Amino acid sequence: MAFWWPLIVLAFAYGICRFLLMLIPPNVPSIDVDASDVLAHGKETEENSFIYIPPRGRSQQSDKKVQCYEPATMKYLGYFPALSTSEVKERVALSRKAQKTWAQSSFKVRRQFLRILLKYIIEHQELICEVSSRDTGKTMVDASLGEIMTTCEKITWLLSEGERWLKPEHRSSGRAMLHKVSRVEFHPLGVIGAIVPWNYPFHNIFNPMLAAVFSGNGIVIKVSEHASWSGCFYFRIIQAALAAVGAPENLVDVITGFAETGEALVSSVDKMIFVGSTAVGKMIMRNAAETLTPVTLELGGKDAFIICEDADVSHVAQVAVRGTLQSSGQNCAGAERFYVHKDIYTAFITQVTKIVKSVSAGPPLTGRYDMGAICLQEHSETLQSLVNDALDKGAEIAVRGSFGHLGEDAVDQYFPPTVLINVNHTMKIMKEEAFGPIMPIMQFSTDEEVIKLANDSRYALGCAVFSGSQRRAKQIASQIQCGVAAINDFASNYMCQSLPFGGVKDSGFGRFAGIEGLRACCLVKSVVEDRFWPLIKTKIPKPIQAKNAFEFQEALVETLYGLNIWDRLRSLIDVLKFLTDQSSHVSRTRKSH
Repeated sequence: MAFWWPLIVLAFAYGICRFLLMLIPPNVPSIDVDASDVLAHGKETEENSFIYIPPRGRSQQSDKKVQCYEPATMKYLGYFPALSTSEVKERVALSRKAQKTWAQSSFKVRRQFLRILLKYIIEHQELICEVSSRDTGKTMVDASLGEIMTTCEKITWLLSEGERWLKPEHRSSGRAMLHKVSRVEFHPLGVIGAIVPWNYPFHNIFNPMLAAVFSGNGIVIKVSEHASWSGCFYFRIIQAALAAVGAPENLVDVITGFAETGEALVSSVDKMIFVGSTAVGKMIMRNAAETLTPVTLELGGKDAFIICEDADVSHVAQVAVRGTLQSSGQNCAGAERFYVHKDIYTAFITQVTKIVKSVSAGPPLTGRYDMGAICLQEHSETLQSLVNDALDKGAEIAVRGSFGHLGEDAVDQYFPPTVLINVNHTMKIMKEEAFGPIMPIMQFSTDEEVIKLANDSRYALGCAVFSGSQRRAKQIASQIQCGVAAINDFASNYMCQSLPFGGVKDSGFGRFAGIEGLRACCLVKSVVEDRFWPLIKTKIPKPIQAKNAFEFQEALVETLYGLNIWDRLRSLIDVLKFLTDQSSHVSRTRKSH
């Protein structure tokens, strides 16, 4: 007992010291970011004080300018240049030069960069959310949930675990290489390219940037032409934080433009991350094939939302409306196919109808609910065509939501939240990605049937399964082909930043977030070296060079990999005989000379 007391005291003292150190706040400098030109109630120039009427079709691309406006009010916000191919390549070259210096930076410096960003985000939540709200039409609350919390979660995960997963990882050397040490090293790739969508303008920039920079890379991000105004402001935050830790200029860059800009980026970088539609994802992949550039594609989704008869109907109805009708209009391609057990079909529709009728949409900066906001111009026409196709094939509208006080010029930027019943898989609404506030509800009778229905889609990003039995919900989810599954919840996976995110089939491949996403930004290198060098070195055994080399090799294989210990011991004796005979032969040869 006397031996253990000092160890116990030392462990207790160590724990106390660690606790006291936790009470000392880290020394994190503040950064100053000019936001005078993005504040909603700031001074507006005469040039920026009018209502903007965007041109239809692709005519805007010929202007070489990315025009920006508030989708909720159509208020003009300004423009940014559409970069040419040569300009993009120049930006990537500058980032590549800076990355060579940053690759030598310590994890201590990289963590300080993250802390500076985290401090700024926490202290300027309202500003960040307001900018996101103005550029995409989402409410302040939705901006906080989808932009602030997810980004803060990613930063804290990297601070806690990032270095651990980027350090060399030792692996087993196997039986034949017991005298070797094996490990995997994770080195920066160089310059990462990212093309990100408009739906989460803050997080979509920070998500790939954080992983790329923390793993020692540079990154050039092309923001969507529908969220360039906010993206260029958020870039200022990154620049200020990098400058605060002495990082080289141009390590991170944000570029604006259209298809030509994106194509130039794909052909210039060392790894490509794309988040967007399946059609554009295929184009990215074709272009990347020319230079064999690796890609991560997070594409469209048509997630199945399954509700078993033993689920809490009232609770699930609230989750369904919040997760679909109040967000998917412009926030996420989430649940777009609802399968409800026939025993609760009517009750579920009644609950959903009641909820939809009780709320209405309003201006994003003041509205409580994000119901029906459409960021993309002309998208409401696409949504209506999907509804019309369903109606023509026998579906019915159970309820349609209403709008609050909207400006006359903003009406085209909204689509009434719509609940469709009596739908089936012959309808486009159950096959094509809607990306809008439409809830098509279909009945099912058995678990086997709903699993088959859920897998009957070319998309396979995620699913949500609700049941009073956790075991039943897990069994259903395990048989659905998708990359992300939520049990008795919806869209909660992304808040767990230790988890990889991505899909299969037409929803893409590769993963971002989590360990897999972090290491995807790395050159993964296998390294083998001698365990006891220079005492033991790898040499070709003499018996392999003798006449009976194959017999020796047979015995060696069975010695190493035989299925039972007795066979392996017998073969070991044969191996030793070969070695002894060879040694004796060598000795006799030397004597004869």
